[in-house]
Amino acid sequence: MGAPTQTIHLLLIDDHAMFREGLARMIEREPDLNIVGQCASATEGLALLNKSGASMVLLDVDLGTERALDFVINARRRGFEGQILVVTAGISDQEAVQLVQAGVAGILHKHHSTQVLATTIRQVAQGEVSLEKAYLGPLFRTVDRSRTPSRPRLTERDKTVLRFVFQGLSNREIAGRLEISEGAVKASLRQVFGKLGVRTRAQLVKVALEQYRDEL
Repeated sequence: MGAPTQTIHLLLIDDHAMFREGLARMIEREPDLNIVGQCASATEGLALLNKSGASMVLLDVDLGTERALDFVINARRRGFEGQILVVTAGISDQEAVQLVQAGVAGILHKHHSTQVLATTIRQVAQGEVSLEKAYLGPLFRTVDRSRTPSRPRLTERDKTVLRFVFQGLSNREIAGRLEISEGAVKASLRQVFGKLGVRTRAQLVKVALEQYRDEL
């Protein structure tokens, strides 16, 4: 048997109590997923963030008088380094772009099954990015073409790996497409992360689209 899967500790923030409590019960059926806290607002979430021991936040967009972006910005300011996965019934293109710019690890629609959510949580925990394809277009359209910043040169391998990242492929899937080891994919991504000065795949997508769209 393989090594036991590391438990992912989740903080759930959603202002619809029935949905939040039902989702928590379903998630808890997964042996490697653990709900360490749940609340209805960004303010409550920030208060729970550090003491809950959460490694990932599942975050609704519309939180009454608050928005997901409020939470993301303040969580990062307070030094939270875990992943934030937005789980929403709907979101504007503009807000999706803002959330990516703020550093969320993914955006998933609520119409997906709980199993899809569980799979996405695991992928995000492993450093993958998970964006609904509907938001890739807005990300492209928000690129400011007037900016011409000095930028590091990307190799052909860098560009190929980036194209697969844009498609939402995991490291294992990229390795299969390129017929190389998963370790080689991780090494390529570390190199690209370093060149672009980013820490998450969501930030990688944003910066690559802003600075290298014409090459990809």
